Amino acid sequence: MAGRVGPGQLAALQKDTAHIRNICIIAHVDHGKTTLSDSLVSSNGIISDKLAGKVRFLDNTEEEQTRGITMKSSAISLMYEGPLTPSERKAGGLDSTNDDVTVPYLINLVDSPGHVDFSFDVSTAVRLCDGALVLIDVIEGVCAQTHAVLRQAWQEGIRPCLVLNKIDRLIHELQFTPVEAYQHICRIVEQANVIISSMIRSDKLDEEQEIDVSLLDDDDDQTETLERQWMFSPAYGNVLFGSAYDGWAFSIGYVLFYTTTIVNSL
Repeated sequence: MAGRVGPGQLAALQKDTAHIRNICIIAHVDHGKTTLSDSLVSSNGIISDKLAGKVRFLDNTEEEQTRGITMKSSAISLMYEGPLTPSERKAGGLDSTNDDVTVPYLINLVDSPGHVDFSFDVSTAVRLCDGALVLIDVIEGVCAQTHAVLRQAWQEGIRPCLVLNKIDRLIHELQFTPVEAYQHICRIVEQANVIISSMIRSDKLDEEQEIDVSLLDDDDDQTETLERQWMFSPAYGNVLFGSAYDGWAFSIGYVLFYTTTIVNSL
């Protein structure tokens, strides 16, 4: 994100509402939410990189630290250097694909509980946010609370980004070949998309019972459009692969940039 950030910088950013984003991290219990939060907190120099994943910075009650689980949502403000907004690009006459010009953003990060007993806190966090990171442990795959948090994101109209966490475990523990890892990851993404599709179609089915039959064809088109908009795909840039504990993650876009840079340097 950025280096060490002072209170004065954060206070100044709070006045620039166009560059404020509220983001929550939601997932099944023990899929890596708090570890990811630690990694992001360390990116602003608040804690050491070596402590990320160990200090559980946003688990700020004694009971949370003792039990090793998040029991209530906690938030922190972080600074991030990101691209200009579309309106700023247009005003400046910049190419929409040019990311060389960056501006500081204030990211209000919310770490939420993963245990089903505290799901009400997750609902509150999602309702307050502009976007959500849905973490999935690639070893455990899609779990019960994964269904629940995707449903909560859908109900609040927050289009989530899928983060496939603990990718390193596919190599170190399961010792997958690249092909096996690819197939395993594809199945997880497909399962998440099935959940999204079933929620959209279920809600549309309920609506169809209350509308004119002559409008059903248009409604089918709307359903397909919604599914495309909410579908997870690395090609859409809404799927990340990483290891929160080791402090790294990447998208397909980054891989393309990285490989192109290497090829051009040869």
